[in-house]
Amino acid sequence: MTTTLTIALSKGRILKETLPLLADADIRPSVDITNSRKLLFETNHPHIQLLVIRATDVPTYVAHGAADIGVAGKDVLLEHGSAGLYEPLDLNICRCRLMTCAMVGARLGNQRPRVATKFVNITRRYFSKQSRQVDIIKLYGAMELAPIMGLADQIVDIVDTGNTLRANGMEPLETIANISARMVVGGTAMKLKHARIQPVMDSLTAAVSQRQHNN
Repeated sequence: MTTTLTIALSKGRILKETLPLLADADIRPSVDITNSRKLLFETNHPHIQLLVIRATDVPTYVAHGAADIGVAGKDVLLEHGSAGLYEPLDLNICRCRLMTCAMVGARLGNQRPRVATKFVNITRRYFSKQSRQVDIIKLYGAMELAPIMGLADQIVDIVDTGNTLRANGMEPLETIANISARMVVGGTAMKLKHARIQPVMDSLTAAVSQRQHNN
């Protein structure tokens, strides 16, 4: 196994908020990631490289050893499972909530509601624990349209400011989970590369703590 550490980063909002945190931990890509079509980047440390992939792929890359460390949202980890992964650090960025939502004033009564979501596994577990029967409809985006168009009675989705919900006549109902970006480490990497991984963990922990202190 190579001694190079590969850190898998999630595209999108998480990437934008992770890069400054990595910089605080003295880990910087050699080029501007946000303006590059590359997916693999060298850093200011010869033994650390950054991999930029879809958020949903991060747990898979890390669990199977293609990357040693990953940054992924807790929603992704809950949905896709975290077998073979350690989750040593909450990075305290990209904070939001995973919630059930419906049209303002909607009353579901005793019928079996239809719930639209891309978080099928989380949704199934959540309603099952409450002994509530629902029909789950998997969608990949624009969840707010589902109740508007009569496709679903509720949605399960990420809620940040709630502005999109309000703009579409909806309201949040129940919080399923508080979400933030987490650092994950592969089980095999933790055993075989611990001496390399521990300093990265320590630096990121210190950076997170400093930010919390400053805020």
